[in-house]
Amino acid sequence: MSDKSVSEQIDEIIAQYEGWQEKLLRQLRSIIKTAAPEIVEEVKWKMPSNPKGLPVFSHNGIVCIIQIFKNDIKLVFFKGAYLDDPNKLFNARLNSETDRAIEFREGYELNEQGVKDLVLKAVAFNSSK
Repeated sequence: MSDKSVSEQIDEIIAQYEGWQEKLLRQLRSIIKTAAPEIVEEVKWKMPSNPKGLPVFSHNGIVCIIQIFKNDIKLVFFKGAYLDDPNKLFNARLNSETDRAIEFREGYELNEQGVKDLVLKAVAFNSSK
């Protein structure tokens, strides 16, 4: 069990990266927390292949997680299939029955308002259950 706060653990996850990935991770975290200040940050799914775990954002259930890969970052909405996406940001996990994700690669233009809107819709969806 870690003696570090969840916020510190997520800071450590972000600190493992540099360049566009570090910048994007900081932006996504800020957008999520600004969109829904009541969201709770968590770190889940620690395993030998990913000992620091994944940043998870919850409100009445998981809203979204951030998965970090060598060449991309995915912002995964666990109930994304149920969310209206007028900006057509979802570009990954489109065949999943429940999940939807936004895959970011270097040079991807971040639609901050679109991500914020999806976070708010996901919080509302979780709250409606």
